[in-house]
Amino acid sequence: MAINFDYKQFSDDNNYMQMCAEVMAVRARGDIPMACIRTYGCQQNVADSEKIKGMLEQMGFGFTENAEDADFILFNTCAVREHAEDRVFGNVGALKNIKRRHPSVVIGLCGCMMEQKHVTDRLYKSFPFVNLVFGTHSLHKFPELFYNAVTFGGRVYETGIDDKTVYEGIPTRRDGTFKGWLPIMYGCNNFCTYCIVPYTRGRERSRKFEDVVNEARQMIESGYKEITLLGQNVNSYGKNLEDKHTFAELLQEIDKIDGDYILRFMTSHPKDCSKELIDVIAQSRHVSCHLHLPFQSGSNRVLKAMNRSYTREKYLEIIDYAKKNIPNLSLTSDVIVGFPGETYEEFSETVSLVKEVGFTSLFTFIYSPRNGTPAAKMEDPYTHKEKSQWFSELLKVQEEIAAQRCAAMVGTTVRVLVEGKTDKEGVLTSRTSGNIIVDFPGDESLVGNFVNVKITKARNWILNGELEDKE
Repeated sequence: MAINFDYKQFSDDNNYMQMCAEVMAVRARGDIPMACIRTYGCQQNVADSEKIKGMLEQMGFGFTENAEDADFILFNTCAVREHAEDRVFGNVGALKNIKRRHPSVVIGLCGCMMEQKHVTDRLYKSFPFVNLVFGTHSLHKFPELFYNAVTFGGRVYETGIDDKTVYEGIPTRRDGTFKGWLPIMYGCNNFCTYCIVPYTRGRERSRKFEDVVNEARQMIESGYKEITLLGQNVNSYGKNLEDKHTFAELLQEIDKIDGDYILRFMTSHPKDCSKELIDVIAQSRHVSCHLHLPFQSGSNRVLKAMNRSYTREKYLEIIDYAKKNIPNLSLTSDVIVGFPGETYEEFSETVSLVKEVGFTSLFTFIYSPRNGTPAAKMEDPYTHKEKSQWFSELLKVQEEIAAQRCAAMVGTTVRVLVEGKTDKEGVLTSRTSGNIIVDFPGDESLVGNFVNVKITKARNWILNGELEDKE
């Protein structure tokens, strides 16, 4: 089906935002209406919540972390893992008492979970106090849906409506002042057999090249020091655009923008990770020397069962090229342990790949079946206990690798972006271009700045150091 790239500005809902502001000015329990937004799951969900907050701000809302004080409570949900789904239902159930004490409170849910029929059916049946439910494809219609929920009563549900459109101009209220998320595309075409994302976020659709570059420029000019480009598979960027551009070209164009900043991106798929992209990273001024490239399994049979569209050999070929061409490269990855039918011997192939590559860190998961995916129907003869033992084995191997990598950095000086305070008094936390955490004593005024830190001590995952100078 052809994708309709109607890049209309966010204007149709301006009237709804104004009407919502007028209604909520009367309904608010305090001086202004307050919203409590809780976000689950990936960075894309965080970016979506920032757009919802931008619209709410235009609707006259302030924000609170305390649901008890809110006039509007919204959960932005994730469908990737089963425990996240269970947690959301538990937390929604806890809102019943708030609704009883404050009947005017509007309670809503959005995000990936809402694009699953079994979820919305359960919500409708068991949680009648939920006023508003909308899916990932209806985010741009939030002001209209909210207005209907508030003024017409009853329950407003809108899911499963994907018009294949990228909507530009939605106001954004970013959570950070020096680190920001920048979505470049939405959806996924890969259909990995374990993954629910293509079913909840739809097919790939890229934002216009110039729209992304302009937003990046605006962020840099506003003082952002770290920008992370987001997509379910950023390496596929541009494939659906009439004016063809590759992700490598997009990175290269943003890198030309003057300023002192780090440019990151996630997530990459190995099947689309080109030498062109690696060359751009190697030659760039601002792109981080960190490549997050999920391999998921070291077994070719398991990779085929996962529908990952690459082999172990192809993955290692990409890694070898990246190591040879990007100085001080930091590699991270995702791994699934215990995919249906995976044997211990096949799991051992994953361990051997981890040893061969020498990752800085791994995001490791025991396979969790997702309703509606092909893998959920596959034979799975191994117990969770067995998979947990394999999982522990993998963690031990990676801890040893990470400890060795960190120990090798002792005595070196690294440039870091200071991110905030730690739990220890007078100690700050920061991150290198390679995405390695460095803690050091320093004044809170350094937060949001680049500084040089000399590494004095290594732990498994975190480095300790001393401030050399503020740049």
